[in-house]
Amino acid sequence: MTGVTLNKVVKRYGDAQVIHGVDLEVKDGEFCVFVGPSGCGKSTLLRMVAGLEETSAGTIRIGQRDVTKADPAERGVAMVFQTYALYPHMTVAENMGFGLKMTGHPKAEVDRKVAEAARILKLEDYLTRKPKALSGGQRQRVAIGRAIVRGPEVFLFDEPLSNLDAELRVEMRVEIARLHKEIGATMIYVTHDQVEAMTLADKIVVLRKGRVEQVGAPLDLYHDPDNKFVAGFIGSPAMNFVAGKVDDGRVAALGLATSFPLAVRLPEPGQPVTLGLRPQHLSLTTGSTHRVDLTEALGGVSYLHVTASTGEKLVIESRDDPKVVAGDMVGITFDPAHVMAFDAKDDRRLR
Repeated sequence: MTGVTLNKVVKRYGDAQVIHGVDLEVKDGEFCVFVGPSGCGKSTLLRMVAGLEETSAGTIRIGQRDVTKADPAERGVAMVFQTYALYPHMTVAENMGFGLKMTGHPKAEVDRKVAEAARILKLEDYLTRKPKALSGGQRQRVAIGRAIVRGPEVFLFDEPLSNLDAELRVEMRVEIARLHKEIGATMIYVTHDQVEAMTLADKIVVLRKGRVEQVGAPLDLYHDPDNKFVAGFIGSPAMNFVAGKVDDGRVAALGLATSFPLAVRLPEPGQPVTLGLRPQHLSLTTGSTHRVDLTEALGGVSYLHVTASTGEKLVIESRDDPKVVAGDMVGITFDPAHVMAFDAKDDRRLR
């Protein structure tokens, strides 16, 4: 197995530039997840690594080889797509071994590799079935098995779980994590679901508008985001943001009608800032300033959707029965130690 290095990679379609000078190193055996909103360029970047999209500028290296201009078949990668793309008239075993058969591998070798992939993916009992007799999760495992039998240096996944229902997505996340642990391959995985990113990744690459916003381990991005976009994208439910203003060494949280000192380098007094708080760091208190719009009671946890006095929308996580309903007026409190501050002009984190 081997790693992947991108150096100042650019992608243009005519005059439109969609990938802007991306630098990235994915280490040997690392599970790297590209995450970001729709249209941010994550699938385009993955397809450039695969050779399915031409690289307009910059270089892509897989191990020690410069593959920037290489054909997809020469790159040593295998790609698992959002759609399973299985041949309906072939059995599971025939689907998994078809690529090797077409490249002239001996039947005994094909059978051995298919059997090994089936063992890893727990498909031994399904090898004689056809795709129509499989569940969605089983079909996706067959698609992954088809990639495994090729013995690639790098696995590429393009939103492979988006067509599955919620329960199957959870099941397949566990399967993919187990697969990575067992075979130790370098994997690059694209998703718009930050829960998938947080649970699967060794390294997350957060993309926006074709640029890398931040790269790091999942909990590093969660606890130490570089800007408001990353802070709001990583974490579920998303971080709450409220308008603030600097006032003589303190910060006033306008929507929450309170001020407090903050141990960061603040702008000049009177300048606006944006304050961020995770839902679990807000709690209800006595008062009648903010309106409860909705209570989501999920059993062990509840999420309260609240409109602040300034009209800002907030989500509060409660591990107790909050005993409030839509229409109730409440107060909100928090520990200032959990507040993150962002520059109101360029959204960078104030530290």
